[in-house]
Amino acid sequence: MDPEGSAISKKVEDFLNVFRKGEEFTQELLKENEKLRFKIAQLETRPQPSHREDGGQVNSLAEKIRLLEEENSALLDKFRLVEEENKDFANRYVEVEAENNNLANLYVASYQLHSTLDFSESLKIILEIVMNLIGAEEFSIVMLDEKTNELSIVAQEGMGPEARSGIRLGQGIIGTAAKTGEAYYRQGDPTELSGVDYDHPLICIPLKIKEHVIGAIVIYKLLIQKPELTGVDYELFSMLAGHAATALFSSQLYSHSERKLTTIQSFLDLLKDKKSSSS
Repeated sequence: MDPEGSAISKKVEDFLNVFRKGEEFTQELLKENEKLRFKIAQLETRPQPSHREDGGQVNSLAEKIRLLEEENSALLDKFRLVEEENKDFANRYVEVEAENNNLANLYVASYQLHSTLDFSESLKIILEIVMNLIGAEEFSIVMLDEKTNELSIVAQEGMGPEARSGIRLGQGIIGTAAKTGEAYYRQGDPTELSGVDYDHPLICIPLKIKEHVIGAIVIYKLLIQKPELTGVDYELFSMLAGHAATALFSSQLYSHSERKLTTIQSFLDLLKDKKSSSS
């Protein structure tokens, strides 16, 4: 592995270790919280000696049974309340853990995106992110040609041969999203359609550098184990769009500059050869 790749891997591992330590600490806090709550419930519902108004102790067996039943009922109610609170804390912990895992995954993915200036490699990384983090089954990445104002597919996953090869800027759902820079999400159940309609995607996320749109991520179908989008997915879309746009734009500029340098160098070599032969 090259030194740069090793440095990136170390940074990623250090970042993930922070999440793991936070997860372990949170689990310990939840366990201690549960113990303390049950202890408080026991203390609050501990039987207290009962007295009559005249100060005499209650000696009636029936009265004692009634008081014990009331105390037992209060204790059960308190335990149920504590159990519900603990369930609520556990659910919140699961949500936070899921979001932290997604953020960790996105952190790793962003390192991967910005670790290369090769356009094809950048596309491959974006495909893996959309498939693994978002859970998309059929999707494509389209790029805008500013000379023709047309969007064309530069990478895709799971799409059939009937997929459109070019879309005019401002045309249809995809073209409109790219022109306005506004993300599109299809309303209703994403699994309700019997087949994939490439004119009506499920999601279209413009790839923007500030307000300049360079392309879009277009999703037509989610994996069967992911019937709907979650709140975290929308955050991931927003963050991914910026990272992907920057990575693709940078790699395109680098590729163009490399080609120009190669052309210039070839031209200089040709002039040098002609000069040599003439002398």
